[in-house]
Amino acid sequence: MSLNRSMKMTLPSDLSCLPIAQLFVRESARIWGCPEGDLYRFDLVIEEAVTNLIEHAFESDATSTFDLICDPLPDGIGVSIREQGLPFDPTRLTRYDAEAGFDDRSDRGMGIFLMQEVMDEVTFTNLGSGGKETRFVKHFKGVPAAQPGKVAEVAADALPTAGKPERVAYEVRLMAPEEAIEISRGAYRSHGFTFFTDYIYYPDQIVEMNRTGHMLSAVAVTAEGKFMGHGALVYPYEGSRIAELTYIFVNIEYRGQGCMDRLCRFLQEVDKPVPLKGIYDYSVTNHLFTQKVMTKMGLADCGILLATSPASWHFKGIEGDTSQRLGVVLSFRYLLPPETKDLYVPAAHRDLVREIYGELSAAHRFSEPAGPPELPEGPSEIDTELFGPEGCAEVRIVRYGAQAVREVRRILRELCLRQIAAVQLFLPLEDAATWFMGPEFEKLGFFFAGIMPEEKAGDALILQYLNNVVCDYNKVQTYAPLATKILAYIRQQDPNEAI
Repeated sequence: MSLNRSMKMTLPSDLSCLPIAQLFVRESARIWGCPEGDLYRFDLVIEEAVTNLIEHAFESDATSTFDLICDPLPDGIGVSIREQGLPFDPTRLTRYDAEAGFDDRSDRGMGIFLMQEVMDEVTFTNLGSGGKETRFVKHFKGVPAAQPGKVAEVAADALPTAGKPERVAYEVRLMAPEEAIEISRGAYRSHGFTFFTDYIYYPDQIVEMNRTGHMLSAVAVTAEGKFMGHGALVYPYEGSRIAELTYIFVNIEYRGQGCMDRLCRFLQEVDKPVPLKGIYDYSVTNHLFTQKVMTKMGLADCGILLATSPASWHFKGIEGDTSQRLGVVLSFRYLLPPETKDLYVPAAHRDLVREIYGELSAAHRFSEPAGPPELPEGPSEIDTELFGPEGCAEVRIVRYGAQAVREVRRILRELCLRQIAAVQLFLPLEDAATWFMGPEFEKLGFFFAGIMPEEKAGDALILQYLNNVVCDYNKVQTYAPLATKILAYIRQQDPNEAI
């Protein structure tokens, strides 16, 4: 009986397993009709690919595995190697020159050259947070072979030995396109593949987002041109006048050099295509490092969102509690003087919200509506954004309709059925209806989280909902006094604390 199904093997990233990998692929090829005389080709290719992978794609201290997948084709075999090692950039591949003279010839790139010579197709694919895939195809039965595959991407170069220097000279400037690969690698080195959005692992997407103005990346680079760290401003929507200060990380060997401070200051001060009204940041609550930096940068805390990220989200080289889902402290800084607004903050939260705006140096008027507003018939305008890897969602009411509470209840139910752990609800504070609607949403299980200035629909009150998530408030770390006060208030408001 012929075997016509794919086969998969998972192996540790250890060179002692190379013969096992070769045997698995060779015997799979034999089963699916590879001529005996061609079986040696697979030994050669797997030796080159797996050795390169183990030596160059993983951090030296990482416990890593890779998958080998063999699948039958009508005229041959496909072999895929999948792993979650360092991101890489296809444009930086060294091409082997087989025509060069002996004295001028370098052996760099020879491995890829040999793979292309003995296989009919060779492709390397970046899978973002899914890692990378190396794929070979060999045709057995005389079918015209495809041209040797053009290499789409290549494995990472060998990592330098990490030694923490005393002090180094470096500059902070805007990213050059060719440095995008180092940003992806830095994201991997600091957080693995756990970042909340995976475009940071795609160098081409980083370049495109910077080109189109959706992202503004800054890098710290030594005098010798070595990448040290990265920070970015990300615009949440087209035409936004606020931006998130995010993707801030420094390679472990360069921590302690003040990179994070300089990156943040540079991003605040650098000329921008459109002047920003403000910047904001989400600092995790399982350690205090980022919160301290944001306080130093002049950002003031304005909310705490609980359980927004899985406990598996990690920070290499930084101690922190990972025994429960991670929360974040939301902080904000105006870059332009804020205009005075009439805000309709529900009475229960008015005193704390007034104090928060005081820390932000914003003198708004806190108004009370004369009576319940007449909401228009028809559906509300509600935007919902789902962050699947994080297990959280944001729901924004842009305009209230008469059935707003029922609509939010339906959205909440759908999110809970999808096992979304944390939901944030943004309510427009410049709409008088929020004075009345806020308490109605709290009856659904939402409770206070904070405020967000200069949202798409104006300043917003943030409520949050936890879907069967246990939050130990004693494990939530806060740095600034106001953040500690906000956390105590949230704990009082949390209906789960009364159970």
